[in-house]
Amino acid sequence: MTEASEAESGAQKPLPLDGIRICDFSWIVAGPQATRIFADLGAEVIKVENESYLDSIRMARAPDGPPSFNASGFHNNFHRNKLGITANVHHPEGREAVERLIGISDIVVENFSAGAFARMGFPYERLREVKPDIIYLSLSGFGHVGRDASYVTWGPTAAGASGATAMSGMADDEPAGWGYSYLDHTAGFYGAIALLMALYHRDRTGEGQHIDMAQVETGMVLGGVPMLDYQVNGREYTRTGNHSRAPAIAPHAIYRCAADGDNDDRWIAIVAESEDQWRELCAGLGVPDLAADPRYLTNEGRVAEQEALDAAINSLTRGREAHELMYELQARGVPAGVCQTAEDRMEKDPQLAERSFYRTAHHGEMGTHRFEGLPMQFSRGRWRMDRGAPLIGEDTHRVLTELLGYSDEDAARLASEAAV
Repeated sequence: MTEASEAESGAQKPLPLDGIRICDFSWIVAGPQATRIFADLGAEVIKVENESYLDSIRMARAPDGPPSFNASGFHNNFHRNKLGITANVHHPEGREAVERLIGISDIVVENFSAGAFARMGFPYERLREVKPDIIYLSLSGFGHVGRDASYVTWGPTAAGASGATAMSGMADDEPAGWGYSYLDHTAGFYGAIALLMALYHRDRTGEGQHIDMAQVETGMVLGGVPMLDYQVNGREYTRTGNHSRAPAIAPHAIYRCAADGDNDDRWIAIVAESEDQWRELCAGLGVPDLAADPRYLTNEGRVAEQEALDAAINSLTRGREAHELMYELQARGVPAGVCQTAEDRMEKDPQLAERSFYRTAHHGEMGTHRFEGLPMQFSRGRWRMDRGAPLIGEDTHRVLTELLGYSDEDAARLASEAAV
């Protein structure tokens, strides 16, 4: 189904979180990931910024050209479908405007260091005075309780503290980590789940609540199986790279393929779980005799010799085009998948195209372009891709006048006094 037909067929479907309003003070990645999910599902998310302390990802990986606080693809992706206002909470009238917004919101979200929001004058007790049934999500590195509550973290440091970094890499090499701020995203996902549970609780009881989430702990749950294995069996975790240890299977790795134009970083993942798959893999690689090599006659033998086996397979895949090889092996029943680049996913992947995963929206400075979507489709609902991220303060006047009851003259005066 094309994007246009998807939009036409789903236009009448409801947005699951329509009617929910979030006052969003979050920045960087973790908090914005949680509120982005809500915005995509229909919630009215209003991002609150102070022009003196802008979200740092506004300048992250901006396109070539004059510097701009609005041209970061990183920021645009995490704040699509949101409204954006500026407000100075250190100005009495700016603070009043923010409290008016909190008073008509269902949820407040921030991911500052623990205690920072309270020092700004917004502890949970004050939020409850403004809106008795408010749901407040604070998402900090170690949470607001405990010896380490005052520590500052980023995604990579949180991953290190959680143990996730030590789990990734080759067995005989130093930890490789995850390559990007994985726990920023994980914390955002858990944050969205927690907010949904709090909304459900409020609908049943009429009570709001404070959700104190620790980003480090969202990484610790990724190590649950190794922790249980150590407690029950006394086995310490060892890094396995791309190999499979439980169950032990070989071949089970990624292999370099032929260059694609100037791009020599092309790879394919291949697994042979059965003897039939092993024989078909050898046939697909043009070396049927390899299946008869005494070292590789059984899976146990292949596991014992997997370093030499990987080298042999790699020498064969090196001359093959990645997609061509993937389709040939799949046709033979061998699990194989190209390690896709951004171009592969957006331009060449028929599965993602048919599901309309990448949809377009307009941004005030960057124009119309595609965004990553949500990985679900509802039979009786939809998610949206209506607009790119707001420019700095783009919706300030609209929010002040249409939602908070200010006149045009008052809104202009607040702006002239740097209150908003």
